[in-house]
Amino acid sequence: MTQARGNVFLAGVGGQGALLASEVLGEAFLLGGYDVKKSEVHGMAQRGGAVTTHLRYGPKVFSPLIEPGTADLLIAFEKMEALRFAHFLSPEGAAVVNAQEIMPPSVATGRERYPERIEERLAGVTPNLYMVDALAAALSLREVRAVNMVMVGAASRLLPLPETCYLEALRGRLPERIVGVNEKAFRAGRALLAPRGAGR
Repeated sequence: MTQARGNVFLAGVGGQGALLASEVLGEAFLLGGYDVKKSEVHGMAQRGGAVTTHLRYGPKVFSPLIEPGTADLLIAFEKMEALRFAHFLSPEGAAVVNAQEIMPPSVATGRERYPERIEERLAGVTPNLYMVDALAAALSLREVRAVNMVMVGAASRLLPLPETCYLEALRGRLPERIVGVNEKAFRAGRALLAPRGAGR
């Protein structure tokens, strides 16, 4: 059987756990028998700046960088960040976007305005748009920091790995005391996309 290959672009804001999410995804693909290359850009992460990760998987991967217009999946932890990096998506690509809005300092101080009609504009980029309320799912578990694992769970529906790979990766990357709530967050994320029948 030919092994799948793909490009996953993750975008978020500092403090959302996007980098940890990319680590769990990368480890899951390694556990699934794939070669994986990953590259991170932290920006001003500590001050709420953009954080992005390029993650590529396949039988053999030579470069970690994703060219604009070639990402199969965009995982965005915040709406504006989805819009900012939507140009990385391929025409057939899919986007899983957290409906949360986090105002950057430039908006909070009134120098700039938060973009309008983001969902409508994203729908114009890809017909495969999945808006999810990851924050509400995390709050239902009384753990706001689990938003990142909700997003991993939702995105997993569109990726070629069994659930066991993600859970094993999660257990290997997180302290034991918080594994339980993050496993619940992952499953809550998978449930958010389940009705659409997308992926596995």
